[in-house]
Amino acid sequence: MRKDIHPDYKEVKVTCACGEIFETRSTKPEIKLDICSKCHPFFTGKQKILDAEGRVEKFKKKYAKTLA
Repeated sequence: MRKDIHPDYKEVKVTCACGEIFETRSTKPEIKLDICSKCHPFFTGKQKILDAEGRVEKFKKKYAKTLA
């Protein structure tokens, strides 16, 4: 095997937008996340629907006939 072809693999700090901080290993010096397992709706069981310009209502209205 050739030597010195792999990048450095070291412990780094991962920071989420919710404030959660944990450590993992990576080739990057620092990792910043928008969403993690502490704040993701799949893991928390809390669904957040962000409605931009009535898109959710438009979708429900469009497909209401097929669901009923």
